[in-house]
Amino acid sequence: MLTTYDYLNMRISFAFISLLFVVLSCAPKLAPVEPEPKPEPKPVPVFETSYEAIANMGVGWNLGNTLESLWVGDTDGRDWRKWETGWGQAVTRPELMTMMRDAGFGAIRVPVSWGVHMDASSKVYDEWMNRVNEVVDYVLDAGLYCIINIHHDTGADEELAWLVASPQGYERARARYESLWKQIAERFRDYDQRLLFESYNEMLDDGRSWCFASMSLGYDAEAAAGAYKAINDYAQSFVDVVRATGGNNSVRNLVVNTYGACNGAGDWNPHLLDPLKNMKMPSDKVEDHIIFQVHSYPTIDDLPAMEKEVGKMLDDLETYLVSLGGPVIIGEWGTFSENPTLENYCYYARWFVAECKRRGIGTFHWMNISDGMYRSIPCFSAPELTEAIVKGYHGDGFTPVIPVLEDYDLDYKVTFNDLWSELNLTQSSVSLDEYKGITFELDRSIPADQLHVKIYGDGEDKYQYGKFSGTSATVNFEPDKIGTKAERITLQLLQEGGLTVTVKSVHLIRKDDSLEPCTPSPFWGCSVELIVTND
Repeated sequence: MLTTYDYLNMRISFAFISLLFVVLSCAPKLAPVEPEPKPEPKPVPVFETSYEAIANMGVGWNLGNTLESLWVGDTDGRDWRKWETGWGQAVTRPELMTMMRDAGFGAIRVPVSWGVHMDASSKVYDEWMNRVNEVVDYVLDAGLYCIINIHHDTGADEELAWLVASPQGYERARARYESLWKQIAERFRDYDQRLLFESYNEMLDDGRSWCFASMSLGYDAEAAAGAYKAINDYAQSFVDVVRATGGNNSVRNLVVNTYGACNGAGDWNPHLLDPLKNMKMPSDKVEDHIIFQVHSYPTIDDLPAMEKEVGKMLDDLETYLVSLGGPVIIGEWGTFSENPTLENYCYYARWFVAECKRRGIGTFHWMNISDGMYRSIPCFSAPELTEAIVKGYHGDGFTPVIPVLEDYDLDYKVTFNDLWSELNLTQSSVSLDEYKGITFELDRSIPADQLHVKIYGDGEDKYQYGKFSGTSATVNFEPDKIGTKAERITLQLLQEGGLTVTVKSVHLIRKDDSLEPCTPSPFWGCSVELIVTND
């Protein structure tokens, strides 16, 4: 039974509903809301495949001992100039890349060390990243291919090599390694297909074993397996991080190295092929954009034996790496010899480059065809070897442009980076039977407490020091102090903070007082820029 109160509540509710109906029925009709159009998907960049890249980049060279230098004293990681020149190289100039192009090279590998140029949060200093970017631009602006990597962050140095091929090493370094590659990839995301990234250089295990993992232990199967797994883990992290940055990095050609960049050559140990056999192809979002890399430095005294060994090495690279679905580059190559001859060097260079080209394998010579101060003109320090390399690739019909030092009249602008830095005044040892002293001239007067001449004798603890002041000096050799020959003659800095001075000339003084011109060069802790005076 409804009470009066219930009845009144019911009437009020009914009246409210009726009023709401009237209000809604009188409201203006709203147009239906159209869904926002979905943005058009960005087209996926199209880059040449890894196989096409090998064919198109031609023959390569390493800008070695430059951006990857370490152990250059107490130097701030932001001061790129001291690091770039710390191992005796000149500051890299764009003209160097133009010279390499005109000589017949098509690609430059730019080794880069990073750990000493990062803060505690793993951020790369802007000054260092900017300098790396400048050098990359030099290469690309010359129309060449460029490979940049993580270099001496791996290797045998236990203090500075923070990337180690072991399960523990990978877990310890993973976050920093991935952060570094994210920074590099983001900086160069919009660069075209002529820029390639290389994951790491010659990464070694906890024992810093070369040739194969755990060699320093004799052989430890468990430790070796862990090292090879770590290599593959680093390679996969590298690919994943770079691809995740998008843009051109989604299809950029990427380079991964075997353990230690080992190539499996030789027959002195049954484990030499293990770095090849245990290498895996990283999983990737795109096909045919991964390249494998190894290094090669054979002994070439016996040329037929060398051809047999290197030929088998190339066969093995095809068997164990190319079969995984990616081409191979020899990212560094050079030679060893107990009886070095220019003829052997040139023969090997020509044969090796031609044979690798025939097999679709890329080659990058290690640095010394234009070295040290020669890069500042620039010109070639090994013109015959340079010609052998480029004709090995292009054939006899190719005419390279190979400038040499003798084409120029020069002064030598020397930058001593810090206390005890040394400049070589001669290129080789000097017999006291033929020479009685050395003389040189500077561009300005130097106080006696800034520089002196240091002569290394023919035995331990045999030294002669020559103090001087002014613009020139003559130092006569003292046999009772140095013996029968001067193994090395240097100009050494005696003050903190560095010094820059220009050497106008250097001459050895023969026994008959005639003069023999010498070419100064960096020993350590200094750089030399060649100043052309016969424009």
